Amino acid sequence: MTNSPVAAAPPKHDRFISYVHDLCQDNRTRAELRRGLGLPVERCNYMHRYLVPWLHQHDDVSYPDTRRAYYGVASLIAARPRVARQTEPADASTTAWYLRPNLGSALGEAVRKDVMKPGTAESALHLMSRQSSDAVHRALPALTRQLLRGGITVDWAVLLRDLSWWTQDRDATATRWLDQYFRHSMPTGIPDTTTDLPEENER
Repeated sequence: MTNSPVAAAPPKHDRFISYVHDLCQDNRTRAELRRGLGLPVERCNYMHRYLVPWLHQHDDVSYPDTRRAYYGVASLIAARPRVARQTEPADASTTAWYLRPNLGSALGEAVRKDVMKPGTAESALHLMSRQSSDAVHRALPALTRQLLRGGITVDWAVLLRDLSWWTQDRDATATRWLDQYFRHSMPTGIPDTTTDLPEENER
């Protein structure tokens, strides 16, 4: 077994999520983090004072996608609607990342609970699977807001890991999202493909 980033999600991702939740207890700090929604790091000047010290102590952010992921997820957490801010995140740090719910899982749950229509959720996943990291970051604010307002939990640490490696691991990540979407959106896991048309040998 290797220690590659694909093999396990480092605990630092969960530590960062806890750090951002603590920052968001202050209204002014939360507002400044929220200003980075969907923006590249170069336009997130109000976030540097909060994130740069933590990142340089806990992670190597020389890879652009990695730093963008940290900034993007921090802003998404800061932008949570009030109803979502009132819920304390569950501690899942001892669970391997591939056993934790990813964005596909959240969208599947949203469909099952009638928070989103199946066509909308599936189209969003297929679209993101073809897009660049920058385009995915721009799409996430509206998508996660809809999930959170519907009472759907987002595992921010897993999303952070997935976004950090999007450019290098996009196809594998998109496959995991789609796999978990279909597992969670359909109670039986098997779509109903029956029709009223007669079988070919009955014609």
